[in-house]
Amino acid sequence: MKFSDLIEEVYNAITVNKVRSGLTMLGIVIGIASVIAMVAIGQGTQATVQANIQSLGANLLMVMPGAARSFGTSVSAGFGSAETLTPDDATALAALPNVAAVAPEISGRYQVVYGSGNTNTTVMGTVPAYLQVRNVQVDQGSFFTATDVTNSNRVAVIGPNVLSELFATPTNASPTPDMAIGKNILIKGNIFTVIGVTVAKGGSGFASQDNNIYVPLTAAQHYLVGSMGYVSEIDIEVQAEQAMSTVEQAATSLLLERHGISDPTQADFNIVNQADIVSAVSATTGTFTTLLASIAAISLLVGGIGIMNMMLTTVTERTREIGLRKAIGAKERDITLQFLGESLALTFSGGVLGVLLGWGIALGMTYFASTATQVSPGSVILAFGVSALIGIAFGYYPARRAAKMNPIEALRYE
Repeated sequence: MKFSDLIEEVYNAITVNKVRSGLTMLGIVIGIASVIAMVAIGQGTQATVQANIQSLGANLLMVMPGAARSFGTSVSAGFGSAETLTPDDATALAALPNVAAVAPEISGRYQVVYGSGNTNTTVMGTVPAYLQVRNVQVDQGSFFTATDVTNSNRVAVIGPNVLSELFATPTNASPTPDMAIGKNILIKGNIFTVIGVTVAKGGSGFASQDNNIYVPLTAAQHYLVGSMGYVSEIDIEVQAEQAMSTVEQAATSLLLERHGISDPTQADFNIVNQADIVSAVSATTGTFTTLLASIAAISLLVGGIGIMNMMLTTVTERTREIGLRKAIGAKERDITLQFLGESLALTFSGGVLGVLLGWGIALGMTYFASTATQVSPGSVILAFGVSALIGIAFGYYPARRAAKMNPIEALRYE
């Protein structure tokens, strides 16, 4: 049988009953679309989380007070409320080789008031190096200086979300930074002058940097915390990614020595490596993506069973046709190719429609639900591959059954 004849026979067989062919393809369409959409959501979520972590700063080590505590992943965290890290520790860490910058910080949530506007948000006491370490940029105005830290000046740099919360009015729901610069706000009853507004970085929840207010470290210690002796975190920016482990080990040894601790298991601090956080989150979101794809793949199996069921029904209905073809010289190979071609045509067409539908669902989720999605070429190629595999796997048995028919018995079939 010529290839062109095979294509014509397959086309005629599928289009002779369009409704049944369409319903048979529907299972494949839904299955492929589900896999594409679920994988896109999973990969989009993974990319977003990784980007949010990376936006906190490059090559970042976070030194936290308190003994390490495991939370079921490879990343540990300190108790946070312990008072075991000091500004002098930060000064010592800054002198280590391969360290680009160090930023001690002390933070807490406080009520912030301006006029009739108020919000409860995170106030971060830190130093000018925080800009570099945590990749923070000032939109308008300026960040405080080393002099402000030395003199405990009550100045503040606010995030864009804080700007909206405090300075929005009934007539202006979207205040501009210039409306805040130079204004006095109350933080825990203390007057601070706004000198700058940071660039929006996105993100949501309490951890978003857009919700932060930055003040000089000494001002936070003196006016907000009431203690000058400790900090709640020390952030270290390493010069190169390759030096992360080296600096982490050096920082651990230095702090153990400074704190007079000989047994590393008794350390009163914990160093969190940004790379470890990214790795742990990637593993978690990767598992989540695999789970979503596996659930969606069940519908592909159901669609494949539907293909086999229709092909078996088709073989039964066309028994006399098969007998006639074999009687006039058609070989088993020709019959096998014909029915296998019909199965492949149905699954491949369903795969194309499924990819388009899945892509559309992913775009719709991004546009209407603001859910990050990412359709990768790999998932599209996988979808087509699965479609072809289903066509072969579930179409082969009906095709071979048709090819093995005895032509005399087939012609007698009623």
